Amino acid sequence: MIIYGASLSPFVRKAVAFAREKGIEVDHRTVMPGAEDEEFRECSPFGKIPGMRDGDYCLGDSTAIATYIDAKHPDPALIPADPEARGKVMWFDEFADTIFVAVGGTIFFNRFAAPLFGQEGDEAAAVTAETETLPPVLAYIEKMLADGREWLVGDGLTLADISVSSPFKNLDYGRANIDWDAYPKTRAYKDRILGRDSFAELLAMDAAMVGS
Repeated sequence: MIIYGASLSPFVRKAVAFAREKGIEVDHRTVMPGAEDEEFRECSPFGKIPGMRDGDYCLGDSTAIATYIDAKHPDPALIPADPEARGKVMWFDEFADTIFVAVGGTIFFNRFAAPLFGQEGDEAAAVTAETETLPPVLAYIEKMLADGREWLVGDGLTLADISVSSPFKNLDYGRANIDWDAYPKTRAYKDRILGRDSFAELLAMDAAMVGS
């Protein structure tokens, strides 16, 4: 299986880690968004990352990729069959993709990505995201981890945990100023999930790129 995309992307991070949690040997190929690489574009016609190739089968979008992988490789199940549990997992996946990534992306882009490409970042937008938009997101995650919960859904790792944990590293790369004393459960949770072997190679690649 080939997954195309840059490790700095939370969506690529999610797709690769999900496959590796399944025990799948992944050929992760670094491709930037919008690249005109013919093989990549066959899998992601609009140049979004990640793209996936599994034999002759191509697919784009991290959630679609995870859904395909879970159906083809059902053990261990990372998307539950139980209707209520599955609904919650897909909610957390959507929350991560459309709410959390958007907030973190504002900080990451303006403080890290824009200068990397010779552009001037909008520090005011980064500060607004950091002080106004991000705290409710972190407070929500903290609330969901109440009562000693180790996982967001059920009694084991699911797509929900992989999806919600993946954007956290981009907050680090964007030098987000977070009062972690206000979110102790969230801090311990994201450190534990991102410390799994499935994320190790990806985060090592990130470290080489960001110089840490």
